[in-house]
Amino acid sequence: MSNEAEAIRVTDPQQQHDRQGSGYERDASKEAAETVLKAFGGIRGMVDMTLPGLVFIVAFNITHKVPVAAWSALALCAVFVVVRLARRETIQHAFSGVFGVAIGAWISMKTGKAEDFYLPGLLWNVGYCVALAISALVRWPMIGLMLGPITGEMFTWRKENPGRLAAYTRATWAWVLIMGLKPLILFPLYFTHNVNLLGWLKVALGIPPLLLAMYVTWQILLKAPPPIKAVLDDEDEQEPQK
Repeated sequence: MSNEAEAIRVTDPQQQHDRQGSGYERDASKEAAETVLKAFGGIRGMVDMTLPGLVFIVAFNITHKVPVAAWSALALCAVFVVVRLARRETIQHAFSGVFGVAIGAWISMKTGKAEDFYLPGLLWNVGYCVALAISALVRWPMIGLMLGPITGEMFTWRKENPGRLAAYTRATWAWVLIMGLKPLILFPLYFTHNVNLLGWLKVALGIPPLLLAMYVTWQILLKAPPPIKAVLDDEDEQEPQK
């Protein structure tokens, strides 16, 4: 095994805890916060996913025309994508926003009902919560799947670090509870055709629940064993030079 591989491999999470001092804990806290924020697109990604809904409800209140509101939201999404491309930034979160807005805009223009603009987002939220719950039940918590590649541990947490697996499972259930509140609040407004309240609450329930879920995840990970860094197979199989 190479010196570099030996430097990043840690086989005993308890030994890592024993080495922790106040400086290490501060670094671990900062690293955990940055990891969680990066996994979900950062503040910029959350803004990109929230503003189109705000533009839609504002444009609809001004014009009372679904097509105008829908095209306004789509235009803003296009601007986000162009800006990110110009800055050579990832368009993953902007593109996912464009996809959701495009489907909502198409449905609302087909039906002529403004509330249908929000239907894809509501259904996606339900599906996301179901996927989170299933992943936790089968012991492949989605939060671990998302954060593992960012922390460099990949999936070592599943068999080599049981404390980390338990933490990711708790964090995943926290996301189910927090994000599951949104459809419970918004679907009654959708079915009663309360477009204004639906639109404004959809915006209000965009970033705050995400920040809360991220904060809870961060707090859970602070109490978890440190990650065991994954080592590539080719590094692991290298024989020392004789």
